[in-house]
Amino acid sequence: MKIPTWRRAVIKVGSALIAPDGKGCSSKYLLAIARFINECRERGQEIVLVSSGSVAAGRHHFKFDESKPIPVVLKKAMAAVGQTHVMESWSRFFDFPSAQVLMTHDDLRDRERYISIRNTVNALLEQGIMPIANENDALATDDLKVGDNDNLAAMVATVVDADALFICSDINGLYDKDPNKHSDATLIPEVETIDQSIYALAGGSASAVGTGGMRTKVEAAEKATTHGIDTYILNGRKGTMFEVLLRNENPGTLFRAKEDPLSNKKHWLRHTLIAQGEILVDSRTVEAIRDEGASLLTTGIVDIQGNFNRGDAVLVRSAESTETIAKGICRYSSHELLHLKGQTDSKIAETYGYSPISEVIHRDDLMLWSKV
Repeated sequence: MKIPTWRRAVIKVGSALIAPDGKGCSSKYLLAIARFINECRERGQEIVLVSSGSVAAGRHHFKFDESKPIPVVLKKAMAAVGQTHVMESWSRFFDFPSAQVLMTHDDLRDRERYISIRNTVNALLEQGIMPIANENDALATDDLKVGDNDNLAAMVATVVDADALFICSDINGLYDKDPNKHSDATLIPEVETIDQSIYALAGGSASAVGTGGMRTKVEAAEKATTHGIDTYILNGRKGTMFEVLLRNENPGTLFRAKEDPLSNKKHWLRHTLIAQGEILVDSRTVEAIRDEGASLLTTGIVDIQGNFNRGDAVLVRSAESTETIAKGICRYSSHELLHLKGQTDSKIAETYGYSPISEVIHRDDLMLWSKV
């Protein structure tokens, strides 16, 4: 089966390939990937590399009790050391320059920083420099982390408007059943639609040094395909996989891009921003948002759940069924809305002595849930 053509791709390489024994970087699996990258660039195709492995690459420099969980602060220190090793390891395979791009989820969910990352990566690619992205594990706290580089790679792919996402790991792709438990498990070569049946096939992580299992790969594929990006899961431990790719054939599982992808901003709202609270609305408002293209106004708000600030993302739910209707960027804090809910603009002006912003969430900042 011939694969779709592409101009720009993001390649994600997991910790199990960077530092397979958890004791520093190894060229064992990276050489074949580097050859693939070199060949793609020779063809005029652009590559952005998302590389895991900073903690695994740096841990051998530290003394710790291996029978106990590694403290978070020690993992951060390992990442700080290991990130330099990861960059050095990749750089030795190429005769062109590369650039380190470190980020956290906070960078991606802030619209200005999101666009800044986009502009920086585009500028690097225009100059023939390959960006090598990773989560900033040395500094990121739990609430600012993406958490796994599968989803990070999908987010990066959407930021840079890639045509393809290649997730290289230590597995061949998605199977119809767990291949570790069933000898008759069959590789699924192509997935048209990601639904609950596909998620049901996703198991846990079989890697001792990585944080992403098959579920995170399917999540990443969903993020990418809704932005119009063909996504592949393939076994990076097998160098022949990349020879197959260079023949424009599929060596693993291809998740087909959606034909009607979301806009960049709508995708950012849906898949990058984390909801900080919920707004419950009446049935008339549900209908207005879904069927009439309306913004969310104070009059239709029934209740507020959670604590959030102006500019935070929130979920909009039906007060009757609790069904999620939409997700959007709120122009008011939860504290303000507790006082303003259910009231008209004129009533608010009469009570509080000021004219409020009419739209709690403007239609341009509202992402309908049912359309994904």
